[in-house]
Amino acid sequence: MTGLPNILHITERALWEEARARGGYEMSTRGRTLQEEGFIHCSTRDQLPRIAAFLYGAYEGPDELVVLVVDPARIGAPVKWEAPEPGGEEFPHVYGPIPVTAVVDVEPWPPHPAG
Repeated sequence: MTGLPNILHITERALWEEARARGGYEMSTRGRTLQEEGFIHCSTRDQLPRIAAFLYGAYEGPDELVVLVVDPARIGAPVKWEAPEPGGEEFPHVYGPIPVTAVVDVEPWPPHPAG
């Protein structure tokens, strides 16, 4: 255990399944790749609901959404905490592909109610 908290990334299940087949995940955010954006957008658990609402809103796509739970110690690429504007809230950005071995869990989104 490294003490680093896991970081999260929301995506469509089909994109995650494609990444699993390739061995690495390279989508930065909805509709944009790592190559286009320069890094992969991630969040903390507290930030996730806002990010999901911003990116997907009332998502009615053909595929369900999932949250990748990523262990930053297993990524092998720089993870930088950066704000979109000076003095703003910082988000984890991954400057390289996320290996499938760094994804320690995949959760449904929205979360299913406990019961």
